[in-house]
Amino acid sequence: MIITVNPSTEEPIAEYSVMTSAQIEAVITSADREYRFWKKEPLFRRVELMKRLATLLRVEKERHAAQISLEMGKPFSQAVAEVQKSALVCDYYAEHAESFLKPERSELDGGAKGVVKFEPIGLVLGIMPWNFPFWQVFRFAVPAIMAGNGVLLKHAPNVTGSAIAIEQLFRDAGFPEHLYRAVHTDLEDVDRLSGFMIDHPSVQGVSLTGSTAAGRAVAAKAGRALKRTVLELGGSDPYIVLDDAELNRAVALCAASRLLNSGQSCISAKRFIVHSRVFSEFENLLLQRMHSSVMGDPFDPAVDVGPLARADLRLQLHQQVLRTLSGGARLLCGGELPSGRGFFYPPTLLSGVCKGMVTYSEETFGPVATLIEAHDDHEAVRIANDTPYGLGSAVFSASTDRALAVADQLDAGNCFINSMVKSDPAMPFGGIKESGYGRELALYGIREFVNVKSFSVS
Repeated sequence: MIITVNPSTEEPIAEYSVMTSAQIEAVITSADREYRFWKKEPLFRRVELMKRLATLLRVEKERHAAQISLEMGKPFSQAVAEVQKSALVCDYYAEHAESFLKPERSELDGGAKGVVKFEPIGLVLGIMPWNFPFWQVFRFAVPAIMAGNGVLLKHAPNVTGSAIAIEQLFRDAGFPEHLYRAVHTDLEDVDRLSGFMIDHPSVQGVSLTGSTAAGRAVAAKAGRALKRTVLELGGSDPYIVLDDAELNRAVALCAASRLLNSGQSCISAKRFIVHSRVFSEFENLLLQRMHSSVMGDPFDPAVDVGPLARADLRLQLHQQVLRTLSGGARLLCGGELPSGRGFFYPPTLLSGVCKGMVTYSEETFGPVATLIEAHDDHEAVRIANDTPYGLGSAVFSASTDRALAVADQLDAGNCFINSMVKSDPAMPFGGIKESGYGRELALYGIREFVNVKSFSVS
C-alpha cells in the first residue's frame, strides 16, 4: 500500500494499491501492443495530440498545481509555473519534431546515396523523482512519444497522485489508452524493480532523474540488459561571483536559485564562490535575502519556502548542516529544526566553508546556502571544479568576455552567465561526471531514444 502524506501537516492524503508483478506485466504487454500501432501513426497526428495536451495543461493548471503542492510542498505559484512549463515542452516538440526527425541525405563514395532515418525503438521507462513531479516527467516523455515510442512511468511513491493525473491527461488529450502508462509501486530497490521492468524485452530504454547512487544502480542493471540510458543525477552547482559583478542583481538571482522549490532542485545554486574583494558585501546582502524569505504553508501567496518533501530528507539536511558547523563553518541564519508539524527547514546560510567540510563537497537538497571565498578567477574555477558533480554552473561579472573565459573552464553540462541555471525546451540539458550522462530537451533529447538507421543506395 502506498500512503501519500502532506509534508506541511504530516497528515495522510490518500492510499493507493501497489501493483503486483502480474499487473505490471499486463501493463507492459498492453503498452508494447499500443506502441506497435503508434509508431506507424503519421507525424501530423502526433503533433495534433501534443498540441491538445498542451492546451489541457494550461486549462487545468491550477488543479494540477494544487496536487503538486499538496503532495510535495512546492509553493503554489511555483507549482503553477511547473505545469505551464510542461505545456511549453509539448508546444516545442509539436513545432520542431518534424525537422528533428527528418531523414538526412548525403553523397557517398562511388556515387551511392546515403540516407539516415530516426526511428522509434520501443518502450522507454522513466524512473522519475518527486521534486518536479510534472516537469521531470514531461521533459522525458514528450520527446520519446513524439519520436514514436511508448512510455512507462515509475514515479516516486510520494507523488502517486500526480502520476495518475499525468496518465489521465494523456488519455484526455486523445493519445492511445495504453501508450503512456504509470506503474504504481513502492519499490525503491533497483534489483527488484529491474526484475519487473528494466530487464523486460519490451523495454528498450531507461531515463532516470534522481540521485547518483540510484543512477549507478540503474546504469549497472541497464548495462547488463544492454538497454540505452539517460541519467540526470545530483548536482552541487557552483555560482561564481567575480569582483566586478553587479552585486544586487547577483544576490537576487543567487537567492532565488537557492530557495526555488524550497531548495529541492538538482540545478539550484548550492555553493556560492565569491571573490574576496566583494565577499563581505555579498555575504551581508545574501543574509538579508535569506532573512526576509517567508517559510510556511505553500498555498499562502506570501510564502517563498514550503516544507521539504519528507521527514528523512529534512533530517539528512540538518545533519549535513551540523557536520559542516562542527568542521568550523559559521552559521549566519537558520540551522535549527522548527517546532510544530510539517517537514519545514528554515533558509540557512553557512559562511567560511572550505575544503573538508561537508557542504563544500556534498549536495544539499534544501534551503541551505554555502559561502566560499576565492582570491582570484583561477582559484574560483579550481574550487568550482573540486566536486564529483558536473551539472550546472553560473558566473556573474560585468564583463561578458571575462565571465565566458571562466565558464569555459568549468566542468559542467550547463553554464549560465549573469543568470540562474534553468532548463529550457530549446537547450540540451544534462551533466557530466557523477551528475550523469545523456541529454534531455532540444534536438539531442528526441534523438536519445531512436534507432539512427543508415541506408546506402547504389
